[in-house]
Amino acid sequence: MPNLVGDVSSAARILPDLNGEKLFIRNGKGAYLWDDQGHQYVDTALGFGAVLLGHSNDTVNAAVGQALGDSAAPSWAHVREHDAATALAKHTAALSKVIFTNSGSEAVHLACRAARAYTGRGKIAKMAAGFDGWFDDVSFGNVTSQEANFSDGNRPSTDRVTLLRFNDFNDVERLFAEDSQIAAVVLEPMLANAGCIMALPGYLKHVQDIAHKHGALVISDEVLMGFRLHPGLAALQEGLDPDIASIGKAIGNGVPVSAVVAKPQIMAGFEEGRVIRGGTFSGNPLACAAVTSTLAQLDVLDYEQLIARGNALRAAIEATFKRHGMIITTSGYGNVFGIWLGAVAPTTYEQAAQIANPSFSKALHLALREAGVLIMPSPYGRLYLSFEHNDRVIDQINTAFEQAAAKLSAEYANALSR
Repeated sequence: MPNLVGDVSSAARILPDLNGEKLFIRNGKGAYLWDDQGHQYVDTALGFGAVLLGHSNDTVNAAVGQALGDSAAPSWAHVREHDAATALAKHTAALSKVIFTNSGSEAVHLACRAARAYTGRGKIAKMAAGFDGWFDDVSFGNVTSQEANFSDGNRPSTDRVTLLRFNDFNDVERLFAEDSQIAAVVLEPMLANAGCIMALPGYLKHVQDIAHKHGALVISDEVLMGFRLHPGLAALQEGLDPDIASIGKAIGNGVPVSAVVAKPQIMAGFEEGRVIRGGTFSGNPLACAAVTSTLAQLDVLDYEQLIARGNALRAAIEATFKRHGMIITTSGYGNVFGIWLGAVAPTTYEQAAQIANPSFSKALHLALREAGVLIMPSPYGRLYLSFEHNDRVIDQINTAFEQAAAKLSAEYANALSR
């Protein structure tokens, strides 16, 4: 009997067997992963968004290796932490104060604590079906949960968390009419873990304005989207003025690191010791070395080219399925997008839940895996591109989708004929 629960320590890493065999990754480089049998795959999960420079980036590895040689856990203040904070704050405008943590879940948790301490209010509002970490408070109302798909007048709520519907302008007004104890609203620039549901024009600004009008803060959860569209916060690119942001994933290119950034007055409670924070490994030398090295590279890379390459891939995938008699659509951005079976991408979670097709998503995952491409097997999953996904890699992905579409269209035709 294996000792590791379910073969993995995070449920997100569970994949279906292919031809009776499980997948175990041995190593990765650039856009590719290799399993324990030596098979090569183009990777589009990329550490669930953490690997933006490509797997095993030489420059990041060298910086982290140097930090490891100097001491992985020196306990006290060390020479790399200020440099990493300064490098990060150069990209976050008015959110100039930084606290490093180890995971995105920790960063969101600490951001919520900062908001509660600053406002004196106890409740956090999050988007229904949004994933803002796995800690008890904010895991309430996650995608596929019963609470995520609620109707007017039946808002799910606990003592510490309440939900609002993404892209519902009126629901924001109702939320604050119903509850005066909202400390902050957690916003994602895109409802990523619900299949890359894009915000309607003006929606994010509307939520921000209503929250600020009622004395609540805005937490931009950038763990997934931060530094993915440009070298900075997605909320700032959208013209928003959040009070706090949680950041992770891409800032360390796969090395475990995250951070909370906020306006100075909001962080004052931490600096003065009135609000607790901690973490043995928070801001450790390896993480800080990864941040400094990663951000220096992202500053000089061509995001526009990457996103354009991804948008061309999206169009090609849709066209490939259409040639094989199946209609699919994509939603999101060029370098992070979801695939839906159907002609119209959802703009609300209610729509997403109605068209989500787990059997199609699993079948697509398995067909692509056979063809040498790894994607998430969930209808709410995402495809990511890194800066190592060059034209040659994109051609490989397109070839794999051609094979997968041919296989799936034949299977669907056979199923319909029975």
